[in-house]
Amino acid sequence: MSAGAHSFWQAAWKRLKKNKGAISGLIVIGISILVAVFCYFIAPDSSPYANRIILEIDGEKPGFRQTLLKVRKDREVPSTGFFRRLMNGKEDPYYYVPITSYEEKGDSLIAQKFIDEGVSERQAYARAQLPAEPVVNKTYVLGTDSYGRDILSRLIVGTRISLSVGLITVIISISIGLLLGSLAGYYRGRTDEIIMWFINVIWSIPTLLLVFAITLALGKGFWQVFIAVGLTMWVNVARLVRGQVMAVRELEYIEATRALGFSDARAIARHIWPNIIGPVMVIAASNFASAIVIEAGLSFLGVGVQPPQPSWGLMIKENYNFIITNNPMIALAPGFAIMLLVLAFNLLGNGLRDALNVRGRVS
Repeated sequence: MSAGAHSFWQAAWKRLKKNKGAISGLIVIGISILVAVFCYFIAPDSSPYANRIILEIDGEKPGFRQTLLKVRKDREVPSTGFFRRLMNGKEDPYYYVPITSYEEKGDSLIAQKFIDEGVSERQAYARAQLPAEPVVNKTYVLGTDSYGRDILSRLIVGTRISLSVGLITVIISISIGLLLGSLAGYYRGRTDEIIMWFINVIWSIPTLLLVFAITLALGKGFWQVFIAVGLTMWVNVARLVRGQVMAVRELEYIEATRALGFSDARAIARHIWPNIIGPVMVIAASNFASAIVIEAGLSFLGVGVQPPQPSWGLMIKENYNFIITNNPMIALAPGFAIMLLVLAFNLLGNGLRDALNVRGRVS
């Protein structure tokens, strides 16, 4: 990196640090990334997809406490290493049975299994079925969903889904947009006309309609959402890059690359792209926020991430009927999470726009 480029980025960072909104967004994004990476170590329910179902305690309010009896599964659950748990969580070696009371008698434990409010059933468990400390008290900070799963755990694991969709979408959209926009802006003429015609066709199709079409072609699923959303968000990147390249290609240093006999690919990749990276970073932050909202909308409509994966949009879909009952937090919690993360990326994008726009500013 040249001294001039180094000083430019230093000055941009100084301006960005003065923007409290952008720094707040950056902090929220940083925390979200840590939560997404280590979600299975942070979440109270570390089972794959935080999918520990206890139907007897469904739809409970935030702060709900329940006594649970741990009963060994009939089969041996394999141990989980650090990296496997980091990626996919750890399978529960026990069943969790909600109880109201218990007593030990010889080599058995007699428990009153919780069925419903005011209803219980007496059950006996052999000591061999139970671990050394079989009874645990759990607090569900955000309550439980309609399947008795911990809302907080699914919210934490769902952070990985939202950030993953945003990241892959931005990579796909930036890659396609940067390539097509550069070709259109650099070569102009017939190449520009063909690419702009294609861009205008894609631009005229509503985003959700195009996502539906791609999703139907590729099928429902985790990776399909990445591709579908990414393939719909490159258009604004291409338009921006085209305009930037058209302006930069007329500057003297680009003329010098032609005079020196450098290839067009080298001129674009080594001399034009580094000088238009600022606007591209701003639009990447905007696309990240848009991708999170689109993924949540797709999951809510049932064509995005599929159960039991804990997408925030899917969590709203599964529990939105609780909004009009006495427990709206089940559906509102993932909604607040979407709002906070999208706001963070928008604040960061606005901060980057101001920090990287050096015209009229003193470093």
